[in-house]
Amino acid sequence: MILREISILNYKNIGQADLSFSPKLNCLIGLNGEGKTNLLDAVHFLALCKSATTSLDSACIRHGEEFCVVHGQLEHDNGDAEEVYLGMRRGQKKVVKRNKKAYRRIAEHIGLVPLVMVSPLDSLLIAGGGEERRRFLDIVISQTDRRYLDSLMAYNKALAQRNALLKQEDPAPDEQLLELWEAEMARHGTAVFEARQRYVEAFVPVFQEIYGLVSQQREQVGLAYTSHAQRGPLFEVIQRDRAKDLAVGYSLHGVHRDELEMTLDGFPLKREGSQGQNKTFLVALKLAQFDFLRRSLGEAPLLLLDDIFDKLDATRVEQIVHLVAGDDYGQIFVTDTNRDHLDQILKRSGGDYRLFHVKQGEIA
Repeated sequence: MILREISILNYKNIGQADLSFSPKLNCLIGLNGEGKTNLLDAVHFLALCKSATTSLDSACIRHGEEFCVVHGQLEHDNGDAEEVYLGMRRGQKKVVKRNKKAYRRIAEHIGLVPLVMVSPLDSLLIAGGGEERRRFLDIVISQTDRRYLDSLMAYNKALAQRNALLKQEDPAPDEQLLELWEAEMARHGTAVFEARQRYVEAFVPVFQEIYGLVSQQREQVGLAYTSHAQRGPLFEVIQRDRAKDLAVGYSLHGVHRDELEMTLDGFPLKREGSQGQNKTFLVALKLAQFDFLRRSLGEAPLLLLDDIFDKLDATRVEQIVHLVAGDDYGQIFVTDTNRDHLDQILKRSGGDYRLFHVKQGEIA
């Protein structure tokens, strides 16, 4: 997939921008806080209908403005053109159109524009709660499997309904209704579990290979998926501790508690990893995610690299540059405050590139 052109109006600190991109390499340079990440975030918004940096859609609209628009001209690897429009007004639902036709459901857009983003916020995958790691799984699987996204949304709806019943005190929750929502959780949760399990099994060997290349085999990493669904039929697992759930007022078991256990040389990464090792782990995760999407979809996703060289030694920077400059990668957007890092990539790319300077939301 290639993003040929983008038009941005009132997105975060970007007042207006009309840009054409290189099909291979696009470098954005500027000081911190000038708007480099906001440009990448606008691309993320176009692809996944949400910001990578905030869960509040209205926070994407520029201060003092009532609406924002992101409009892109894209091209599949087979040459087919796509036009995507995403507009949003304060207090109203966002509108997403493909080739001038609005979607019936925004979820239908997910997967049309495959994308992987590496950013400083990825540190939450290690330091944050389990919801961050589940989101990591959900974002990539949803881009390759529409049924997965439908199952996940149906599971979350059933979970919310069951939790509402569990909080109910007077009168006590209806047992038949509880069982109905438990059956829905189990049905859709099993589909979510099976998809996550298949993904992790395919993903881990590639992740470990990429980590080994970047670290030059200095340490060994692991990634293990754990789920309550591994304890037996999910319907039975959910029902087993219903009394405890009623006592606390929410569901203690289900795929909403799934985890990814991250290890370094056999020990928890969160406890053992240095800043450089953690950063290498995260970059390897995202580049393996890229490989999975490329193989699954038959075309290269957009790759957004936001300030990825921070906290890495020169050797690891060199290995990452060597990887992303290879033929396996398609269109890349990379930001940095350090021109030297970008020059290294430009020398290796040996092809078409564009260099953008970003200052106070202005892009030239």
